[in-house]
Amino acid sequence: MRFEYSAGAFVYRKRASGIELLLLKRKGSDAYDLPKGHIEKGENAVQAAVREIKEETGLDAIFLPFFQTSTHYIFTRKKVRISKSVKFFISRSQGNKVTISNEHKGYTWCYFDKAAALLKYKDLLDVLSQVKDYIERYEAIQKLNSEYAQLPKTTKVWELSKNFVPGEGPLNPDIMLIGQAPGANEDIQRRPFVGRSGQLLDKLLKETKIGRENVYITSVVQFFPFKNREPSKEEIALCRPFIERQMSIIKPKCVVLLGRIAAKAILGEESVSENRGRIIRKNGIKHLITLHPSAVLRFPKNEPLLKEDLRTAAEELKKDKKGNVNIIKD
Repeated sequence: MRFEYSAGAFVYRKRASGIELLLLKRKGSDAYDLPKGHIEKGENAVQAAVREIKEETGLDAIFLPFFQTSTHYIFTRKKVRISKSVKFFISRSQGNKVTISNEHKGYTWCYFDKAAALLKYKDLLDVLSQVKDYIERYEAIQKLNSEYAQLPKTTKVWELSKNFVPGEGPLNPDIMLIGQAPGANEDIQRRPFVGRSGQLLDKLLKETKIGRENVYITSVVQFFPFKNREPSKEEIALCRPFIERQMSIIKPKCVVLLGRIAAKAILGEESVSENRGRIIRKNGIKHLITLHPSAVLRFPKNEPLLKEDLRTAAEELKKDKKGNVNIIKD
């Protein structure tokens, strides 16, 4: 059996009427397909997908972060059995002008229901709903972030930084981590948990075989409180609708609340010490209260406790038959 490896993307554009996918029709076939092709020597999957999109559509690839899916099928070509693996990404088109390659005889932009009718390849149909769900979450998060970032301009009294720090991670994770607020490093880099607390958190996520790349990380308040003060009740109240909307979009199976501020804002619990490690169900979601990494930095002897709680979150998902936490292989 011969083994072949390809890469491609679901290319979409957003219009006022909805999301449309780009489908290509190859010469010698009436079936529609996606921009994809062989991974050439010296390329990785991302590079191959970028090249294929450009060659087959004339469009520049702008991939949605943290999304990748794979398909696999076996077929026969000239009496040779071939095992084909294809990695797919999602690319958001910034233009509408499509220039198809000589390999194709046409193309169409279409909504998902029509795409499901036009795509005849089972491997593509199997992941179409997953792609649709991820695109919808991405567009919803982009809209939310755009609105959230304007909060300093629409609030009369604003004593936080005006630099919005968006949440980060895959939009279909099993675990969502919620902290207190960005620190000075996060304010500069516009990324959550990138300072000393973030480095400790990354280390523990790796050690518990969860991995930062598999969780969505955000904060109750996503603007830096100067001098690292705690956000006020009024500031938390202003930001709470946005964190609630994030949770409704992300739909995590387990929410890990890092520290007292997050526990109070989301669950109304005042004490971390009394509730640490507990699984609390709310609105069908498991919540786990634990220490904030910054507290562990102040008292390093508590590091095993935070590590234990992260492991508990992963174990809870494994107990749930519907849980699908991504575990990093040793």
